[in-house]
Amino acid sequence: MNKKLIFPTLIALSSVMLLSGCLAIGNHVPIEGGGGGTVGQQLIDLQKAKDAGIITPAEYQTQKDKVLGNKAK
Repeated sequence: MNKKLIFPTLIALSSVMLLSGCLAIGNHVPIEGGGGGTVGQQLIDLQKAKDAGIITPAEYQTQKDKVLGNKAK
C-alpha cells in the first residue's frame, strides 16, 4: 500500500468506527422521568434521533417540550 495513503485510510477507518459506536450507543430518546442526563444532553440526543429519522418532528417537539418543562401542545 502506498505510504501516502496509510494515514488518511487510518483516519477514515477510525472515524467510521467512532461514528458507528456513537450511533449504536446514542439511539435512545429520553422519556419523562427517564433521567437522561443534563437538559443539554437530552436536547442533543433528541436532535440526533430526529435527524436519524428515529422520531418524527412532532415526537421531537413533544419530547423537547417535556425536557424543557413546557406543556405538550
